Amino acid sequence: MSANRGEWSFEKLVGFIRQVHEELAAQAGRAVNLSLTLRNWLIGCYIAEYELHGSDRASYGDSLLTELAKRLTGLKVSNCNRRQLYRYLRFYRVYPEIVGTMPPQLKKLFPAGGQTVEKVGTASPQLRIPPDKLIQRLSYSHLELIVDFDDDVKRRFYEIECIRGNWSVRELKRQINSLYCERSGLSKDRKKLAALAQESAETAEPRLAIRDPYVFEFLGLKPREVMSESHLEEQLLDRLQEFLLELGHGFCFEARQKRILIGDIHNFVDLVFYHRVLKCHVLVELKLEEFSHESIGQLNTYVSWYKKNMMTEGDNPPIGILLCTQRNHTLVEYALAGMDNGLFVSKYQLELPKKEEIGRFIEAQIKETVDEQE
Repeated sequence: MSANRGEWSFEKLVGFIRQVHEELAAQAGRAVNLSLTLRNWLIGCYIAEYELHGSDRASYGDSLLTELAKRLTGLKVSNCNRRQLYRYLRFYRVYPEIVGTMPPQLKKLFPAGGQTVEKVGTASPQLRIPPDKLIQRLSYSHLELIVDFDDDVKRRFYEIECIRGNWSVRELKRQINSLYCERSGLSKDRKKLAALAQESAETAEPRLAIRDPYVFEFLGLKPREVMSESHLEEQLLDRLQEFLLELGHGFCFEARQKRILIGDIHNFVDLVFYHRVLKCHVLVELKLEEFSHESIGQLNTYVSWYKKNMMTEGDNPPIGILLCTQRNHTLVEYALAGMDNGLFVSKYQLELPKKEEIGRFIEAQIKETVDEQE
């Protein structure tokens, strides 16, 4: 859109401001993602250099990453548990060429003046994608998934396809799980398979880049500040939280957008309560969409994780409440973590609000919220 003075109008004013906002927001997202990627690469670089030249490295041996993780976590350096430190080291070793993308102000941070790093970074004859393009187009979350492959060919395949299709992290994960690379190798018509894969792929949106869990921890943001799906969802969760606390059935609020780590994937539970009568955690998930088996499966996973990791002596197994809602209809489902105690099931049915009661409340809140917006 050209800002020619002779063509100004109110609609063009709105368009120009929107264009500036979107472009600079996208630039900010790319800058944050790039900084995070370079930070993690440099952490891997430091660890590799220490393993080679550390004067006291023999004192730590195999416990190096464990001890380092303890110290860094104590200093509140984000995402530096033992597993992540290992990933940063692997990231550095898989992509030494990234050294060539470092701006001058960061090269001064290289250990020992960067001579060893520079030397390692030059030996990469198999690199197909220029490293500057790689880190500009793929976030660290993308690269972390790709780094897991031991096969260079498979890594290059997903690099190329991910950049070509502008895949989101979730889409990349889905394509990996669907064995897209292997299917492509066996396919008689690879172009057709690629076209079908790209046609249905979920693409990355710059405005969502900051919602990457690694990014907001890097920036020191709280999950609630960045993880809400929409303004409507945020308002509904506010009111649902108040509704459950005001029922007088024993709900004690514990957390909002509770982050839990399952494997190496960050997950967020919308609302977490502890029920003092039932003596168990109650997890609440709100989905502004129709009911799906994926949604109840996700909640069951959260409930099972809480049962394994958060139950203490005297607690009963946790309960999950799933709310799937459209504008004029709400479905409420309960998720139980392998409960076989019939007495407890009967008790929770008496103590928790009725499905119909929650459904009516949510539908009324949706109507009120939408009416306010209109």
